[in-house]
Amino acid sequence: MADVCPICKRAIGPDDGSCPWCGFKLLGSTEEFMPITLDDGLQESKPKARTAQSATLTIVRGPQLGTVYSLDDKISSIGRDPACDIFLNDMTVSREHATVFPSNGEFVIRDSSSFNGIWINNTNVEEAVLSPDDIIQIGSFCLLYDR
Repeated sequence: MADVCPICKRAIGPDDGSCPWCGFKLLGSTEEFMPITLDDGLQESKPKARTAQSATLTIVRGPQLGTVYSLDDKISSIGRDPACDIFLNDMTVSREHATVFPSNGEFVIRDSSSFNGIWINNTNVEEAVLSPDDIIQIGSFCLLYDR
């Protein structure tokens, strides 16, 4: 194992399962990734929402580019497991990476103790209420949330 955390670059012990400083999970079979920068024109390629009542996640970067997932009144699982509602087939995604669910008229995304975490607009989050035009990075995938 590395002597420094790949995220915060602080010293870690050989038996640490996660970084004692930033909490990055160090063990597991999921591959590491690096957050992308959002200043490279991603917003220009975003598709429009189908209706004001619909919510979607659209893959705007990574494998499966252009795939659109509709969100509804149930919990949607996201992960590398083919049984997930939103199947992201890449080793940078944990088998059960996250869930998206409705709450008080909005949609919330929650990390499922994944290896690489969830990044919204380049900020690592455990849980967040989604806003239109949010860019959600899960492993090597970037998904655009639209409502």
